Amino acid sequence: METAEHLSRADDQGRILATDSLTPEQLDVARAVLTAAARADGREAVSEAGRLRIKADSPRPGVRHLVQTYADAPGGYAQLESTGPAAAAAELAVLPALRGRGLGHRLVDQVLAAAGPGTSVDFWAHGGHPAAGRLAEVYGAELVRELRQMRRIGDVPEEVPLPAGIGLSTFRPGEDDEAWLRLNALAFAHHPEQGGWTADDLADRLAEPWFDAAGFFLATRDGEPVGFHWTKVHPDGLGEVYVVGVAPGEQGSGLGRALTAAGLRYLLLERNVPAVLLYVDADNPAAVRVYERLGFAVHEVDLMYRVQAAAVGAGPHSRVQPQG
Repeated sequence: METAEHLSRADDQGRILATDSLTPEQLDVARAVLTAAARADGREAVSEAGRLRIKADSPRPGVRHLVQTYADAPGGYAQLESTGPAAAAAELAVLPALRGRGLGHRLVDQVLAAAGPGTSVDFWAHGGHPAAGRLAEVYGAELVRELRQMRRIGDVPEEVPLPAGIGLSTFRPGEDDEAWLRLNALAFAHHPEQGGWTADDLADRLAEPWFDAAGFFLATRDGEPVGFHWTKVHPDGLGEVYVVGVAPGEQGSGLGRALTAAGLRYLLLERNVPAVLLYVDADNPAAVRVYERLGFAVHEVDLMYRVQAAAVGAGPHSRVQPQG
């Protein structure tokens, strides 16, 4: 396994260490930064998938953590994930009390240095944070994706009949795992983030306190899963259309709409949530229209900016120094 590396000198902008596996001390820094950022911004700075990877002594293939300290205290955190040949995705946050001091610039430089020359790095800006937009301008970044969070507040939707020959049941942990992973890969073959889920990705979520098998609906035809709607209830009580997927052969049959309605009715009638949210890409107008017809409206957006690592100069901020 690759060892940790110092990516910057101890100077007025602190120290950044890149590692494949977080020590307990580094984990404390990352959590302190992300907790403070979420409290200040009213939203998470790192996605659910990213947060599930932030564990002590638990490396994940293709994932690197960059831990930034300032005056020997938490300063910033970034996560870099390889997503393909010469391609990577990153999420980062700076402690709110230290924003405006250049730590964000330094952290972006080191993410790009860790990614390597010629790598295309996609940076998430959750909630379209203004500071992320300013950084994007500095680096000449290209806006490549808009992920919309839509919310619905209103009456319980009517029940939508399932297509002929379709049965509805709920997920059985330990029994339906492999079949669901196959279906998920088929339903999201065009969407590497979701379609690339592994058994570990599923297990991480099944172990989360919010997991509720009664809210994880499976549609079957002749005993085989052909669609699903996985719902979620957040700690603040909001419900979520977590994932809806339909097998390619069933698309266009109305199964997706029926599954969405079934999950919404469960969240509103059984879990009594005050509102329901979901995420959908802006470049999927068909899905956006479906959700609008179900009463959803845009609440906020997450933006993805693309930067070429080669665009970073060879100044002191971009040198990678092996740990001595």
